[in-house]
Amino acid sequence: MGEDSIPSPAALAAWRAFLTAHARLTERLEQELQAAVGMPLTWYDVLVQLTEAPDQRLRMHELARKVLLSRAGLTRLIDRMVAAGLVERVPCPDDRRGTYVALTAEGRRANLEAAPAHLAGIHQHFARHIPPAALEEMTRAFNALVAALEQDCPGRLPPP
Repeated sequence: MGEDSIPSPAALAAWRAFLTAHARLTERLEQELQAAVGMPLTWYDVLVQLTEAPDQRLRMHELARKVLLSRAGLTRLIDRMVAAGLVERVPCPDDRRGTYVALTAEGRRANLEAAPAHLAGIHQHFARHIPPAALEEMTRAFNALVAALEQDCPGRLPPP
């Protein structure tokens, strides 16, 4: 490891600010979503991923790749969401071992109920504090970072 592999003080400051902002923002959004509709943020993330998926279903490995918050314990998380009636497991017709996680009507309703509180939180605690030009620059920078990470380790990260 050469000197060029050591982050600059500016890079370290940006990294720390990113980690702190992410942790505080997700904690606040989690608290508000729980208070508004009694739903954990991880459940909402799964519902959003399934809502946006073709046929509102994904294979478990695809869902694990797309979930933005925590991939740890996804099987147990899906078990709890199945018990709550928000998602269901559906056998894959072309692969006997494969299973889809599919959104249920109750899951669609819960997603629609939770979305206003979550979107308001994103505005209140994130978007309103950052000028539009900076938001565009952040989007470009983070998409470039995701693309670089995807190129280094294909198939591990969702596309930007």
